[in-house]
Amino acid sequence: MNECVFCKIVKGEIPSYKIWEDDKFYAFLDINPIFPGHTLLIPKKHHNY
Repeated sequence: MNECVFCKIVKGEIPSYKIWEDDKFYAFLDINPIFPGHTLLIPKKHHNY
């Protein structure tokens, strides 16, 4: 299975503007923000939903 776009962002394969991270989560600015400062917070571990 191909990795999802979020896994690639966490690994640094896709550039992002990092706001914050710890050992479990990664926060970065959305590339298509609804409002200034629109931030996405994602888990570093891939989850199938």
